[in-house]
Amino acid sequence: MLQDTNKRLQEYNTSLQQYNSNLQADVTKNGETITKLQKEKNTMVETMNGLKDHANSVKMQLDLAKSSQNEALKQKNELLKEVDNLRSELQQVREDRDHKLVEVHSLLAEIGTYKEMTGKSAVELDNVMTRSTALEEICSAQQERIKLLEVQLASTNEKLKRSDLTTIESMTEYEKQKRMSEDLQLRLEEAEQQIIDGEKLRKKLHNTILELKGNIRVFCRVRPLLSNESGAISYPKSGENLGHGIELTHNAQMYAFTFDKVFDQLASQEDVFIEISQLVQSALDGYKVCIFAYGQTGSGKTYTMMGKPEIHDQKGLIPRSLEQIFQTSQTLVSQGWKYNMQASMLEIYNETIRDLLANNRTSIQDGGVSKYSIKHDTNGNTHVSDLTIVDVSSFNEVSSLLKRAAQSRSVGRTQMNEESSRSHCVFTLRIFGVNEGTDQQVEGVLNLIDLAGSERLNKSGATGDRLKETQAINKSLSCLSDVIFSIAKKDEHVPFRNSKLTYLLQPCLGGDSKTLMFVNLSPEVSSTGESICSLRFAARVNSCEIGIPRRQTQIRSLSQG
Repeated sequence: MLQDTNKRLQEYNTSLQQYNSNLQADVTKNGETITKLQKEKNTMVETMNGLKDHANSVKMQLDLAKSSQNEALKQKNELLKEVDNLRSELQQVREDRDHKLVEVHSLLAEIGTYKEMTGKSAVELDNVMTRSTALEEICSAQQERIKLLEVQLASTNEKLKRSDLTTIESMTEYEKQKRMSEDLQLRLEEAEQQIIDGEKLRKKLHNTILELKGNIRVFCRVRPLLSNESGAISYPKSGENLGHGIELTHNAQMYAFTFDKVFDQLASQEDVFIEISQLVQSALDGYKVCIFAYGQTGSGKTYTMMGKPEIHDQKGLIPRSLEQIFQTSQTLVSQGWKYNMQASMLEIYNETIRDLLANNRTSIQDGGVSKYSIKHDTNGNTHVSDLTIVDVSSFNEVSSLLKRAAQSRSVGRTQMNEESSRSHCVFTLRIFGVNEGTDQQVEGVLNLIDLAGSERLNKSGATGDRLKETQAINKSLSCLSDVIFSIAKKDEHVPFRNSKLTYLLQPCLGGDSKTLMFVNLSPEVSSTGESICSLRFAARVNSCEIGIPRRQTQIRSLSQG
């Protein structure tokens, strides 16, 4: 029977390995699909930009044609006015000529009459003849003037005909450009719709990949050894646990753990952020995201979360996440998205909420016991009364808020660290997005939590107020684990209200929310006891499945394939 049982266990282990290989293949395939869709999206964006440039060029040509048409019409009207003036002037000259001819004939008649009737003297006759000659010369000059005006009239008529032809050609070109512009506009609308459809598919595939990885994930990071420390941590050199396993030696016994990702002492801040950048993208897509930094005092939690923002290579998860969010939101403007963001930052010290962005320093130090209360609305949004909420539109604005909050955080000295974080620090960024073209709306939340240093009472050497702080910290961390386990077991009652931290984050735990627990470890031998406690806690969280269980998700995706 034992041999049969062993054989069945081996077969079951073989099927699990095959199942894990299939899962890795599906994840790789989905990643390639996303990469391909991203390339197609970029191609469509470039095509759309080209079409927009061409449309703008056609519009400029259309405006130029309109301007030419208006100029031609203006010239035509001026020529018509000039023709009317010339005609009026010609008519006036003709009337003057006729009038002069009448005068000449009248004078000739008078001369004949004078010759016949009065027999005036030759002098008077010469005067009359001189006057008649002058009038004839005036008449000839008027005839030349008439001929010149007729030539000008013919030239003006010719110009008018050419102007009419130019106007007709301009109208024809205008109609052609108008039809081309309408066609380009139609193609532009089709390209924009394809980009919108592609973005929807990207969000769906992105969320599917994160669900395959698990809505709650656990990462482990080991800080570098100091010059006066000796290490007790090692890592698998090969096999399926490479990059996922960690081995700790304590009291001559080795303990092995596996997590979603393990970062050794050589991992950079950028290496760590690359692994969590997909979770940050989920916040822009409209999901609630929580990233916790957990571990004993001196294990590097605050460095992982904040780092040194003024040094590029040492920026932590919080500044890098904010940079990614603002950069990505700017690139989405071309697709019609408009984002508004609000930031807040608080700490929970001895189960008391403190507003780290409050302008009044005294209110921060006093704790404001009765000032801040937590409420959840029907839409799953959390509100803390009187908490400072700041509208932000750039990373520089948030960076100044982080510096201000860092100066207000509660720290204290213990045997584990000269300056230990004695409170849970919660940075919250609320993201509101609207697409004016498709009327889509998203509302995401990014919570970045630097938990207080966790250590056993006998290890921390805490007394008096430090003892109360340590007891409050350990109690809230215990409540956090109870909540995660209750959600994973789908208990009817989840003890969110047992601590301020879990009640504050209630809407962001469970459901389709994304949760990442970052356990930080100190590699030195003297910390192995605390490290084992942290690893065991992380291992229990890693065994939980919140939202869509990873195993069920894998089976469903394989059956659909």
